Amino acid sequence: MLVYIIKCEKLAKLANNLYSVFFQMLFFYSVTDFCNTREVLVDILQEYPDDIESTYIPSCVVLNRCAGCCNDEALECGPKETQTVTMEVLRVRQGFAQHKYQLNFTEHTKCECRWVALFIRCEPCSERRKRLFVQDPLTCTCSCKFTQLHCKSRQLELNERTCRFVLRTFLTKPNSFEILNLGYFLQ
Repeated sequence: MLVYIIKCEKLAKLANNLYSVFFQMLFFYSVTDFCNTREVLVDILQEYPDDIESTYIPSCVVLNRCAGCCNDEALECGPKETQTVTMEVLRVRQGFAQHKYQLNFTEHTKCECRWVALFIRCEPCSERRKRLFVQDPLTCTCSCKFTQLHCKSRQLELNERTCRFVLRTFLTKPNSFEILNLGYFLQ
């Protein structure tokens, strides 16, 4: 009888430990996977793709963004509320002095699980040279990363359809010009 009581006590202890471990694991699982804000490293160039002439130090910033599971394939984790935060970084441009620069970032403050259809899903840009285009997530339109201002400083012109720089060279008549497609050479 004494052996039976000792075995029962050991089984009860073991069951209690398993019960405790199970609920600790369940608690950890439910906290880490559910849709919530999390600190995420975000590449500054991902947030500011038009600024191709600058290098930022640091190159990434820590932002709160929505992530996690919604326990249903028809739902997706996304921001319910956002706020703009300003961070100071070092901006380095070739040929210019480096200086402190303030950049604005969107940070998620509250998250929710919503139907996937409520989030805009854009088809990727269909242009051949996709890396030269940036897509507006609200309108799904694709536009060239470069700007006319960027080109004019180099005495070039931008073909926005192909997102290529072109060089204008004057011919014999002062008002006529020929456009040379420089393609990859200037990019």
